[in-house]
Amino acid sequence: MKRLKVLHLMAGVLLTALALPSLAHQPVMDMAPRWKGGWGFQVRQEHYESDKLLDGDTEIENTFGRTRSVDTIWMEGIYTFRREVRLTVKIPYINKSRTVLQDGFPTHKSGSGMGDIIVGLPLKRYTNEVSATSSIAITPSVRLPTGSTSDNDPVGDGSTDVGISFSGSWDKTHIFQYYDLYYWKNGDGDRGIAQGDEIGFDANIGWHPYHDNLSNSGVFVMLDISARHEERGHDTHGVTGSDRLSAGPVFVWYRGGVMFRAEYKTPLYEKVEGVQVSRGDEFNIGIGFVF
Repeated sequence: MKRLKVLHLMAGVLLTALALPSLAHQPVMDMAPRWKGGWGFQVRQEHYESDKLLDGDTEIENTFGRTRSVDTIWMEGIYTFRREVRLTVKIPYINKSRTVLQDGFPTHKSGSGMGDIIVGLPLKRYTNEVSATSSIAITPSVRLPTGSTSDNDPVGDGSTDVGISFSGSWDKTHIFQYYDLYYWKNGDGDRGIAQGDEIGFDANIGWHPYHDNLSNSGVFVMLDISARHEERGHDTHGVTGSDRLSAGPVFVWYRGGVMFRAEYKTPLYEKVEGVQVSRGDEFNIGIGFVF
């Protein structure tokens, strides 16, 4: 039973917020802590960049050297009012830059600062068996217009957006599965920014090859698969919106109430509205603590 309880706790630990743009999954403590008055936080860095230019789903010559690079440091926290009800907060600090075509010439744009804060209220239902556990959840969320739109590459969009997520997880001894379907309704923001609504699906399928009861330490290895559809919209530099499928490996190490996670994802398919720079490869690394 002791090992089972640890497995239940650490399976929840894996549900870190690593999906684009960290809107679907909740923080690394998505299912843990599971006790009334529990809390936790994590810090992680997300990076993606590309100079691959797409027209629809076709790569075209990038004559003017258009690029995009985004670095985000996320501070994310959780508090459990009781086992089934919790509150999550995600605060991003963004440093971004891009080269765009303006008046026929390549022009460098940049922006930095706190982005739009996301607040979620995960509501969960658990089922525990002798050697397995599962859960289902619904998570209403709101994204607040806390990010500035004053930079020439804004870190915020000036709109209040609402989202909903439906998720389920299942774990048994060495196998872990997590699935999440979400939708974001994006409002009209400042400076003509009007991001299209987004629907997404994420799947985490994991293997738990090692666990030590004495130190409560171990390792998870997972495959993360992410699918996104963002409707056509507009930002300060032109058209937005795309369809994308990406996948990659995830490595998790934990000891006690400390968890470390690293992830790499690459696009398997990408189709953009109009002509845009690809999102490119994605890297995530972070550490979380639960109390």
